[in-house]
Order: sequence, then C-alpha cells, then structure tokens
Amino acid sequence: MEIKIFEGYNLEELIQEAKEEFGEDIKILHYEVLKERKWLFFGTKKRYKLFVEIPEEEETPVQFEEILDKIEEMIDKKIQQSIPKLTPVNRSDLTPDHITETAPPDIAELFKEFTGEALELLNQLVSKDVLPEVAKKIVKEGCGLDIDTNRWDLNTLTSKEAVIKGIKKYIRFTGAFDEEKNGLKIIAFVGPTGVGKTTNLFKIASHFVINKKLKVAVISTDTFKVGATQQARIYANILNIPFYSASESKKLKTTVSELENYDFILIDTVGRSHYDYWRLGEIKEILGSLSDNMHIVLTLSCNYKNEDAFEVVNRYSTFFDIKSLLFTKIDETSKPGLLLNLPIETKIPVSYISTGQRVPEDIKILKPENIVSYILGD
Repeated sequence: MEIKIFEGYNLEELIQEAKEEFGEDIKILHYEVLKERKWLFFGTKKRYKLFVEIPEEEETPVQFEEILDKIEEMIDKKIQQSIPKLTPVNRSDLTPDHITETAPPDIAELFKEFTGEALELLNQLVSKDVLPEVAKKIVKEGCGLDIDTNRWDLNTLTSKEAVIKGIKKYIRFTGAFDEEKNGLKIIAFVGPTGVGKTTNLFKIASHFVINKKLKVAVISTDTFKVGATQQARIYANILNIPFYSASESKKLKTTVSELENYDFILIDTVGRSHYDYWRLGEIKEILGSLSDNMHIVLTLSCNYKNEDAFEVVNRYSTFFDIKSLLFTKIDETSKPGLLLNLPIETKIPVSYISTGQRVPEDIKILKPENIVSYILGD
C-alpha cells in the first residue's frame, strides 16, 4: 500500500486536492493537526497533514478478491443463522406479509367492500405508495355502511377527516421530546448513512436552546467519517453548547455522568448500513451502558422504497430498542406512503419530520393533521 501526504492550512482544500489527483473515491487513512508558532511567537496556527492511500493499478489478483468475497459471504451466513427471524422483542413481525408477496394483491378484490368516496380515497392513498392493507385499515375508520349498496362509504365531511380518524386509532405520537421535563433525558439518533441524523439532531437542539432555554449537551460517537466531528462541533459552537466525542462505552458513560445537571444529552452516532451487522454491533456496544435511560430514535428517509424501509426497521430493531421514528427528506418525494406504512405496521411511535435542509427551521413535530397534508396534499 502506497500513501501520499498532503500538507496545508485548510483540511477541506487538502481533501479536494487529493480528489482532483486520485478521483472522488479516494481512501483517506488519517489526518493530523499540527500547531505552528506564528511570527515572533504570537499565537499558533493549525497546519494539517492528510494521509491518502494511493489507488493501486487494476492488477489486483482476482483470486484474493474472490477469497475475501467468500469469507464475507460465510460470515453473513453465520450471522443470519444466529439471528433467526430478526424479530424484535415484544413487537409483532415488522415485515408485513403483503410486502413479501411475489405478486401484487388484487386491488379490486381487496377493496370490493367499499364504494363511492371511500373507494376513491383508497385508490388515492395507494397512488401515494400507501400499502393496500394499510389504506384499508385507515379508510374504514371513517366509513359507515351505505344501505343502497351494502358497502362501506365515507361518513365524514372530507377525505382528510376520514384519514385523520384512522391515523388517530393506529399511529402513536411521542409529541415534542421536551414535553415532559423530569430530570436529564438522553436521546440517541441512529440510522443508515445519509439520512440526516446530525443535521436533524441539531435542529432539535436549536429548538431546545433558543426557544425553550434548556441546557443541552451533544456527544458524537462518529469518529469514522472525516469531517463529521468538525461539522457537529461547528453547530455546537454556534449554539454555545458543550460538545464531546466518545468512541467507546466507558468514555461515553463517564461523559454522561459529568453532565447530570443538564436537561438533555443528544447523542449522534455513525451512519451504518442495516446489513453491516458488525458495525451495528459496535454502536450497540458503545450505547450499551446507557440503554436503560435512553430514548433511541431511528432516522429514516421518506424517499425509501417500502421494502427497503421495512428492512431497515427490522434490522435496526434487532440491535436497538427503537422508541420512535424520525422521518427526513419529505421534500424529496411525491409518494410519502411510509408515513402511514411504517408506524402502522411496526407499531413504533413517530416523533419528528424534517422538511428541508435549513437549521433550525425545517423540522416539525409529527401530528395526524400534518401526516394527512403530506399524503393527500394541502
């Protein structure tokens, strides 16, 4: 393995220089921060050394890669055998039967007991990627029996009222995390890479600090991604709140014990694929010492496909006791059926929804009324 060192006074520029030389998929091994004395010894200046692995020519022995692939495949099989059905404790199977069917259900047959506006509403929900069985549950709550046809039809003034009735019966809402103030609360944000955990953690932190005048501290366990800690530290500095980094369980527990007089501790974790069992296990081990007193939030993107979203929830629930779902990127999809599908089928409560990239503005507490607006439109 060959390594090239880039040196300079701006880390982002060094990373860009390395990408220009070796391409976007560079492998950054490490970086160091050196302090140089300024002229006449007045203060210090930071200088960075960035260590980058030089990509090898495409002469890597094929046999070695094949061996690695076989080893990884064997490990995956062993792990899957040790987790029989990935079924969370005290929770029904998170992957509904109608998700895994090889052929889509016959919609006409499924909805044959409905008529009129109810049938129109069902088809509208399905067009937004609401699962047919979920749509049926929701709509039936707003229906009465039509005597002429002996079928179910809406008995509410509007379609939105019908959906709201169904949502209130089948979906639980946490409300704002600061609604109940009984001592220190610890909230950990977990989820796949790229769903916006760090950004939305600081949206919530901003609300607590600016609007509620609460004492908030942030701890990051993400020491893997280059620049992740720096980004979080910048947010914390803007809010003037303490920020800590802890990459192992003992340090995390010690740090939390030093913050007992705070109202909230928000913990940011590294994004991991739901298929990366080893890494998910690492996160669980780090958070393990706090598991009894911690609210774990699973962060998910609204632009996920139904199958992928259920798989994420299923896998993460095997490792963590998920207390609520936080949805992101609602502004990036026109079919947000997940807002109904996931909480109804998994029975996990919902908390917040991210509506854009701005901090702290673009986040809302989920309620039946705004779920309906996202699904049916204003």
